[in-house]
Amino acid sequence: MANVRTYGTSVRVGNWREDVTLEEDTLKDFLERKEKGELTVQKTGYLKQNILREVNLSVSRGGSVSFGDVVMLVNVGGSNRDHCAISINADIMSLGKGPSASIHSPCGVSGGKSLQPCTRIAFVINSVDGSAEGEPLHYEQSFTLSTTTGFAGGLYLTSDHKTFQKCAKMSRLQEVNLDQQASFLAWWKIVHFDPQERLEHEGLPVPANAKVMISHCKTNHALAVLGDHILWTPYGREYEVAAQTFLDSHKAERDVNHWLLVTSDPAGEGLTLLERPQTQTCNKPTKFHKHSQN
Repeated sequence: MANVRTYGTSVRVGNWREDVTLEEDTLKDFLERKEKGELTVQKTGYLKQNILREVNLSVSRGGSVSFGDVVMLVNVGGSNRDHCAISINADIMSLGKGPSASIHSPCGVSGGKSLQPCTRIAFVINSVDGSAEGEPLHYEQSFTLSTTTGFAGGLYLTSDHKTFQKCAKMSRLQEVNLDQQASFLAWWKIVHFDPQERLEHEGLPVPANAKVMISHCKTNHALAVLGDHILWTPYGREYEVAAQTFLDSHKAERDVNHWLLVTSDPAGEGLTLLERPQTQTCNKPTKFHKHSQN
């Protein structure tokens, strides 16, 4: 009972002056933070309002992806996971300071289940060899993947060899995150998903909305989504993303390493091909309904 206050600040007993001053300072600090937009509820609202803002994906030129295109990186799912897209895993700690703050590096990524095109899941294909914007991306050609400019910060999808201090949080595999530097650690290349057809497709344009592999140039590990490792994010329950090549009994990469570079459907008034159910084939773009379960 020694710590129970039996009198309010209106009763002039004890250290009443200090109590009044402390309450005034607390209110003053609250009002100042509110005016600057630094309250947690304000930051959370600002983050979600901007990161979930709708983005228009690029329309593929001749059925292939090109430098400068804005795409989604989508995994079609498997036995232990739903379809998902590489997503910016940002929270209020990832925001810079100021009224028009953007996401700063380093920032994590995750496999989000929402496939509605928005800032969080839109990535830009950038050249590293001087190829002009609008030229097609080819199999085995190096490139970088960056978030959109503005609120997303124009950060680059990056990876490096795992160490004891730097690795994926849950699986302890090679970490994938977003960084502001477009160094060699941010270089990737597209590889045909079928090892038996890989050599004959080398140098050909990469098709949009078709199954491919995204391989990290430095470590030669493929981008993967891990259905057994769940992350609890501000956006819900999502999958961990890492750079790791998973092989089946036939020495072929498993579906956790298979991705679609999703563009807008020119015949669907801005919709993606994921929203139009079609029969999947091996040599045609993969299409499925975005609400289906795999």
